[in-house]
Amino acid sequence: MAAAYTTTLRVGSLVFDNDYKHPAILAKEAATIDLLSDGRLELGVGAGWMRTDYDALGLPYDPPAVRVDRFEEALHVIKQCFTGAPFTYHGEHYRITDYTSYPTPVQQPGPPLLIGGGGRRVLTIAAQQADIVGINPNLRAGAVGREATLDSLREQTDRKVQWVRDAAGPRFGELEIQMRFFVASVRPDRMAFAEALAPAFGVEPAEALESGAVLVGNEDEIVDQLHRRRERWGLSYVVVGDDNVDEFAPIVAKLTGA
Repeated sequence: MAAAYTTTLRVGSLVFDNDYKHPAILAKEAATIDLLSDGRLELGVGAGWMRTDYDALGLPYDPPAVRVDRFEEALHVIKQCFTGAPFTYHGEHYRITDYTSYPTPVQQPGPPLLIGGGGRRVLTIAAQQADIVGINPNLRAGAVGREATLDSLREQTDRKVQWVRDAAGPRFGELEIQMRFFVASVRPDRMAFAEALAPAFGVEPAEALESGAVLVGNEDEIVDQLHRRRERWGLSYVVVGDDNVDEFAPIVAKLTGA
């Protein structure tokens, strides 16, 4: 619907859990959206992490290493599907024989691929395979808790961006660095908000405001913070929740062309 009612807006997902659907089916559906939108899809995929979703659907919640192994194989399948050529793939988790996926996407070699992660292995995969790399808290616990909160602080985010730099090598300059700001608010009382937020992070208010998951302040403060994060982390792809869209519209306008 978003693509149908617009002409230039790009559309995408943040992100499809690989365990919910066979990657060849996901690739076919993604290619169809890319075709119908005249090449405006960005495909976000991940290994899956939220335990409550698996429990509710009766899906086995395999250890992180198994889910990431399966995800690596799925990436290979998806990319092969986008070529439109017949292929055979026999992995540990997927077996495909003489299969040709149709339609082929408008964008070649495929829609830009977004992969987000909080651990070194997934971020390494993203650095080597994706076009857009999401820097996330580590969610190996299967839920957002104190561990994930602490893992989003500035020093931890510095380390994750460095993992991506190391794994990407010369292609780092071609990547977009994406962050989802789970705590986002346009407000005049930045420090007062930080004082209320800090106990959840277990740090001083000023340190909480510098977390890679927090984006709080008035419009000019947020614009300044995003510029600083672009300099520090290479951040160029900013995601806030749907409940923040209206309040962040003026910030988008201020940043246009910046």
